[in-house]
Amino acid sequence: MAAFFSELETVRFEGRDSDKALAYRWYNAEQMVLGKPLSEHLRFAVAYWHSLAMNGSDPFGAPTIVRPWMTRADAMEGAREKADAAFELFRVLGLPFYTFHDRDIAPEGADLKESLKNFEAMVEYLAKKMEGSKAKLLWGTANLFSHPRFMSGAATNPDPDVFAYSATTVKHCMDATKQLGGSNYVLWGGREGYETLLNTDMGHELDQMGRFLTLVVEYKHKIGFEGQILIEPKPKEPTAHQYDFDAATVYGFLKKYGLENEVKLNLEANHALLAGHSFEHEIATAAMLGVLGSLDVNRGDPLLGWDTDQFPNDLQAMTLALYQVILGGGLGKGGMNFDAKIRRQSIDAEDLVHAHVGAVDLCARAFLNAAALVEKGELKAAVAERYAGWNTPEAKAMLEGKLSLEQISETTLAKGVNPKPRSGKQEKLENLLNRRLF
Repeated sequence: MAAFFSELETVRFEGRDSDKALAYRWYNAEQMVLGKPLSEHLRFAVAYWHSLAMNGSDPFGAPTIVRPWMTRADAMEGAREKADAAFELFRVLGLPFYTFHDRDIAPEGADLKESLKNFEAMVEYLAKKMEGSKAKLLWGTANLFSHPRFMSGAATNPDPDVFAYSATTVKHCMDATKQLGGSNYVLWGGREGYETLLNTDMGHELDQMGRFLTLVVEYKHKIGFEGQILIEPKPKEPTAHQYDFDAATVYGFLKKYGLENEVKLNLEANHALLAGHSFEHEIATAAMLGVLGSLDVNRGDPLLGWDTDQFPNDLQAMTLALYQVILGGGLGKGGMNFDAKIRRQSIDAEDLVHAHVGAVDLCARAFLNAAALVEKGELKAAVAERYAGWNTPEAKAMLEGKLSLEQISETTLAKGVNPKPRSGKQEKLENLLNRRLF
């Protein structure tokens, strides 16, 4: 098994003129940008889930990607083999972080106790692997959606036994994340929603979800976990209606249960598309509300209405997204996790490396574009000019609540205010953006 990725060289930065297929042309981890190395801005992570556990199956086809560890009779032997391959992949890519679900790293047992025993054994195995690796843990999470027990949700399940089972699982996953030095703990409610209101008490389920998240926050403080707690919004698929639809919806939920200062968001590009938004919109919304935490970087196919989780390749879209990240103050303890999978027809080990190399370079190039836009200040100046009227004493008084509706009306009529339409200059700014891409 050691030969699965070990025959591949570590991918290195060789600059824009390199003809080598497996080389970084734009991602120079040590390059100083906006006062920090590029690696500290981007904090790339390899997803155990898509890179080592996914098998190429989709709703219409059987698995096409069969790795050696997927066929072992002894499931724990396969899990250790998968971990060996994972750390070889981390070495090849030279990226600083990785992420996992509990079921990615350890097989399901006959019952909860056996599942936790398997998981804890593999956490110890990962800890030893990390001693000889540069890869750190960006975040851990629990898979509370794949098994049939979660078909009606985890935290929002009508059965309190499922709630308790899920809470127990998350408790142990949080312990493992802390043990492995993780910077965040993520909750993705893949089944936290409903198919029909005919059998759903929405208020009860939201209260369950609020209580579950409160338990997580309380436990974080109890064990001294210094990482962030993150929720990952998703609008639909698999359920008809997800409670964590988008950034604004989740923020409303956090406010309702008094958790807006305890929990931030892990935003995914493909989920933004499914919600009818752009990635930049979701990032800007979260930053505005003070809950921007981390990113799952991928793309969806606008021709398909489901979560295709492809590696990113749209330079302009990623530039706009990372421009909003910079304006929002950066990702802090968060990072950019490649929650993306190679296609069903891409079955070679090298295909997985090519996918990451292209995505890393795309994101690095986009960040350099975004940083240049910030440094030049042209977009910021255009926005400031558009809203300059709000800097007058009268306008400030309206916005700050110092004038009543009657006072505003009287002043407006007395001055004979008669506004004329003003151009938003969208085409000019779009041209400016395109000219700044390189």
